[in-house]
Amino acid sequence: MVNRHFSGSIVLFKNEYNEVKKAILSFIQRSSYTSLYLIDNSPDDRLKNLKDIGERIVYIHNPHNPGFGSSHNVAIEMSISKGNQFHFIINPDIHFDDNVVETMIDFMGNDQSIGMMMPKVLNENGSLQNLPKLLPTPMSIVWRKLGAPRIFYSNFINKYELRFVPTDRIYNAPVLSGCFTLLNLAAIKEVGMYDDRFFMYFEDWDLSRRMHARYKTVYFPTVSVYHGYESGANKSAKLFKIFLNSAFSYFNKWGWLFDKERGEINSNALKQFR
Repeated sequence: MVNRHFSGSIVLFKNEYNEVKKAILSFIQRSSYTSLYLIDNSPDDRLKNLKDIGERIVYIHNPHNPGFGSSHNVAIEMSISKGNQFHFIINPDIHFDDNVVETMIDFMGNDQSIGMMMPKVLNENGSLQNLPKLLPTPMSIVWRKLGAPRIFYSNFINKYELRFVPTDRIYNAPVLSGCFTLLNLAAIKEVGMYDDRFFMYFEDWDLSRRMHARYKTVYFPTVSVYHGYESGANKSAKLFKIFLNSAFSYFNKWGWLFDKERGEINSNALKQFR
């Protein structure tokens, strides 16, 4: 592997210690990282001992909790100031066994047109999470939540979540999930970091869209990680309200019914599979 300077960050909020420890060890035991930033938005700092798991772990207590993207921006800025080339966004419920980090960095490092990447993401039972997407319409969000009417839903979801694409194909997707994302920091300096108007939800879709306009946003199923997908907005009224607020912010920014670029971007994405 070519020597490359990279870091990672995990945003915390009252997480289980052992779950986060698993995520940390997955990253630090299988990579030559420069720093791993733990941005803890919890009201107290009881998770501060996580910094003792390994060298070069930086713990930052951030109890005013500005949100997921804004907190990762703290780490991204620190990574840029260190002169790093790449930065990983890591959810606290991620873990993996293989050489995921170095493989992704090698691939991105050999293609400067790539701005963002995500690997194949699996449930704990090994089943696939369908996370790459086309750009959404407001109806896409409603339809995905409702899952009905079934007679039309299957065709919609297969296209919207690109489920028809072979699971081992590398491709350029308009939307990548932020649960485990590799960022090209040169590209980030050009297109900007996370938009802090999104407290949680849609911040990764917004960044994907801005990045996709200038760089490739690549789904890279050559490697895989495990993700404890909770779908919290479907279970918590509070999280569902945050989800709705972020959805409104997203469509207010990019357009509701009249988004002149959305159709063209999605059409171009689909052309690569013909």
